[in-house]
Amino acid sequence: MTEDKSFKRRVRARMSKTGESYTAARGHVADKRDRERAARTRLAAPADRPSDDAVRAATGKSWDEWFECLDRWGARDRTHGDIARHLVDEHGVGGWWAQSVTVAYERARGMRLKHQQAVGFSVSASKTVAVPVGALFDAFVDDDARAQWLTDGDMTLRTAQPARSARFDWGDGSTRVNVGFVDKGPSKSRVAVAHERLAGADDAEAAKAAWRRRLAQLEAYLEG
Repeated sequence: MTEDKSFKRRVRARMSKTGESYTAARGHVADKRDRERAARTRLAAPADRPSDDAVRAATGKSWDEWFECLDRWGARDRTHGDIARHLVDEHGVGGWWAQSVTVAYERARGMRLKHQQAVGFSVSASKTVAVPVGALFDAFVDDDARAQWLTDGDMTLRTAQPARSARFDWGDGSTRVNVGFVDKGPSKSRVAVAHERLAGADDAEAAKAAWRRRLAQLEAYLEG
């Protein structure tokens, strides 16, 4: 399907969903397309990934050499898993670097946006707080404590391992929040939050900014 046909299909789909006129729907779809293109352009830059020296030392090729190699193989028409397996099986690339090269290739060729994962989009944020890890854990899993700092959303606990991890449904359960805890001493601990299954790049950017703000509120609550 050509890009023009795909664009018109997306416009008609929005019209059907929202009841907007063709002109209004076209404007919204065009704005989203332009934002996605800008994101792809930003993420193709070498600054968004390890240096050429690093990837060459680890895998034997620079980024551009890998991209050309994968183009010749036909990676544009392959899945993420196919590409990663090809790098491991045919080129002897280690698992972590195979994933890194695959993601970098998909971004450089416009196949993957920032924060995009196999299922939706995912963002992460972390914070070191001057409290024991047990207090940090309780601030997430205890409903009353969580309400003191999480003021702009709702989480429902799914599973937890005391002072190690906790998994939540966010809001209506369409997205998930996974939280990990690290004990860094008697009065210091670290939390890492991953918000997963987000719908798009804009949602991911908004969620990342929101979690930075929320963890700052958490820190103020625990240390205040």
